[in-house]
Amino acid sequence: MNTTAAQPHEVLVLGAGYAGLSAAIQLAARTRKRGDLRVTLVNPYDTFTERLRLHMTATGQETAEMNIRELLDGTGAVFVRGRVTAVDADAKTVRVDDDRILRYDTLVYALGSIADTVTVPGADEHAHTLDGPQDAALLAGRLAGLDAGTVVVAGSGLTGVEAAAEIAEQHPDLKVLLLGRREPGADMHPKAKAHLDTALSRLGVRVRSGADVTKVLPDSVELADGSGIPAAAVLWTSGTRLSPLAAAAGLTVDERGRIVTDNTLRSVSHPDVYAVGDAAAVRQNYGVMHGTCQSGMPSGVHAALTILRVLAGKKPRPFRFGYYHTPVSLGRHDAVVQFTHPDDSPRRIVLTGKRAAQYKETVTAAPWPTFARMKKMPASGALWPHGGRHTRIRSTK
Repeated sequence: MNTTAAQPHEVLVLGAGYAGLSAAIQLAARTRKRGDLRVTLVNPYDTFTERLRLHMTATGQETAEMNIRELLDGTGAVFVRGRVTAVDADAKTVRVDDDRILRYDTLVYALGSIADTVTVPGADEHAHTLDGPQDAALLAGRLAGLDAGTVVVAGSGLTGVEAAAEIAEQHPDLKVLLLGRREPGADMHPKAKAHLDTALSRLGVRVRSGADVTKVLPDSVELADGSGIPAAAVLWTSGTRLSPLAAAAGLTVDERGRIVTDNTLRSVSHPDVYAVGDAAAVRQNYGVMHGTCQSGMPSGVHAALTILRVLAGKKPRPFRFGYYHTPVSLGRHDAVVQFTHPDDSPRRIVLTGKRAAQYKETVTAAPWPTFARMKKMPASGALWPHGGRHTRIRSTK
């Protein structure tokens, strides 16, 4: 490694989501006794956001709090609280919101996606989102102050389904309407979709598919057919967007703004930049991966191990990942788990009801023990306990 103890190799990780935190902990824990590499993690919040539980936060339920500094304790990684405002890929610097400039030798870009509230007029001003705990808490306060009325959940994807079910169960006095262009669970096996439909009906969630919201007003939404629907509150889960920072930095991005990587997660235009999680356009033999916790954590770990291999003068190994399941909660005591082929297409195997709810709870809780194991990980290898078919992460030695 071409570094010295006096001037360690600086690895900067942007974003402490599932992918970014996995990369930071794995890399720092493996090098904490060496002194020739320093890991800095940048994130706007002190706490790790369990995105898989934000629908619970949005209905006033308490969830466990994971402090990022405590998660990094003992690894040697440095935490910087701040929002990234610019990346200079040529100068190898990053600016955070208080105008501090951070230098890097290697960058791990893990700035995740947020709800796309900019393409539909009024969505940004009048709709709630589940982008983070603060946004979810705002919705929880709004719902708690309603005695009656309709809550419109715009977006019939799995985030919308989970949120609609949770709101209906926790606030039975409110009417919940799930709007979307497609039917909920459209990509699932018929058995899984049937259970999902039954659960939504049991909870009193009305579903309207083929609906395209064209405008959000303070007390209603307008649809493409010209009709309007009164709404005491609107939750926007229809589509996501990415930060424009990567494109502005001159990194090669795809049409969605994701950093285009090679098969080792390195930017095709700037090999000193690694992209993981939602921020990366990673091509597998079945196509480009879509961002989930299931793929985010393994990609973060793989990036960390690849950085070590490259710094040691070794050839990086390709990242291979296959999806395994799609767990969807339907309130606190019901769920559906759709097991999948590696390309995320549905298999015939489906788990429903209380067993599925227990399964989903186990998967949701997995980051806690996983991060703890990462902190204690020796440099000889790592086993990936859950998620996709990327189950064995090989040694860097």
